Amino acid sequence: MFRRSAAVRRSAAALGAAGLLLLAACSNSASSGGSSAGGGSTLTYLTFNTPSLTPAFWKDSIARAEAKAPGVTVKQVVAPSTDRDSYAKQLQASGQFPDLLQSITPSQYTEAGLLTPYDRAWIDANFLLPQGNAIKGKVYIPPTNSQIIPLVFYNKALFKQAGVQPPTTWAQFLQVNATLKAAGITPMELGGNDPFAAAMPLTGAISADVLGKNPKWLQQRYAGTVKFTDADVVAAAGKMRTLVEKGYFEQGALNVSYADSIKNFNAGKAAMYPMGSWYLGSIPKDQWDTIGVFPWPTDDGSVVVPFAVGGSMAVSSKAKDVKAATAFAQAWSLDPDNLKALIEGDGAYPMLKNKTLADYGVTVSPAFTGSYAYVTAANTKVSSIGWTTNDDALPGSLNNDFYAAAQALFNSSDVKGQMSKLDKAWSTATK
Repeated sequence: MFRRSAAVRRSAAALGAAGLLLLAACSNSASSGGSSAGGGSTLTYLTFNTPSLTPAFWKDSIARAEAKAPGVTVKQVVAPSTDRDSYAKQLQASGQFPDLLQSITPSQYTEAGLLTPYDRAWIDANFLLPQGNAIKGKVYIPPTNSQIIPLVFYNKALFKQAGVQPPTTWAQFLQVNATLKAAGITPMELGGNDPFAAAMPLTGAISADVLGKNPKWLQQRYAGTVKFTDADVVAAAGKMRTLVEKGYFEQGALNVSYADSIKNFNAGKAAMYPMGSWYLGSIPKDQWDTIGVFPWPTDDGSVVVPFAVGGSMAVSSKAKDVKAATAFAQAWSLDPDNLKALIEGDGAYPMLKNKTLADYGVTVSPAFTGSYAYVTAANTKVSSIGWTTNDDALPGSLNNDFYAAAQALFNSSDVKGQMSKLDKAWSTATK
């Protein structure tokens, strides 16, 4: 999805957004911004390619936005790897920082004054959650879409075979896993060889149990009044260790790639799959009626939605024509055809005001409409830890440490020790 794509930049796999994204980017040389021969503005635009966001998609979407921003000509700079932030910083160091940047992490640039915020009135007028990805009250990427990270997808046929129903509480979730295992069915697919995928249960547990009870927890962690070693966080993290100890993941889960985890789950080799909502774009059409979805279970059965608001492009404050760059970015961000590709291919939930799914001309699965209801419904929405681009974004490279802790919990019962490592990494990242 068009979002910060935390794991996407750190793994070759996340299809989201958001996100999220099996990036198969092609390399392209950057060119500097300036004036075109006709007196207009020539802008450089950092993009990336995915199975859904193809070169043809970018060509067409850029042309439509250029038509709505007269005088603007755009030259693409295609990221050569999944790590768009590192590439953007390389370009910046060589004096070639793009005028427009797609799906970067704004917090990595705002302290240096490299990005220009969007007009607050424009943001408020066009988006359902105007401050969804704001940093200190300023919006650097339009909040065009959102994702839930994670959801739990399930195979309805395997649930029926085992005689179980989608759980709402943690106790029920454990019982469902136990019943499936007793029936000879692998309870959960994971794809733990890719760190972000390995961390999905940890992301779900801490987001639901800790942030669900204290949505300000991350801000309090920045203030130093709470820690990962606090009892409530350790208890939440311990839930992932419980799932490991009881053997509820597929055999050799740490050796299964994200790509193979999708294939395995789609092939019916496991009954459940904790993953970001971008998986919705990977459900085969002939299985649309087979795959269901439920939110990560909580102790009391309350619905807590680990939420991440994504966005489209950032505008460089160093662009030679910031006004023209902003006009192009605004036109591109409000184009429903751009969101259509994300809705159908990456499971992104659209966040433009005054539009329904029908307005995008999309065809989506029952699992999409069912999970989208969690976005539109009144429930407890919290930042999905490690995935948000707003003030709750983890500092520095702490996402990598978070994923590493999840992988470590497959082989270590020292949950508090792993959380202590996160506290130490936090201290290093915020010095």
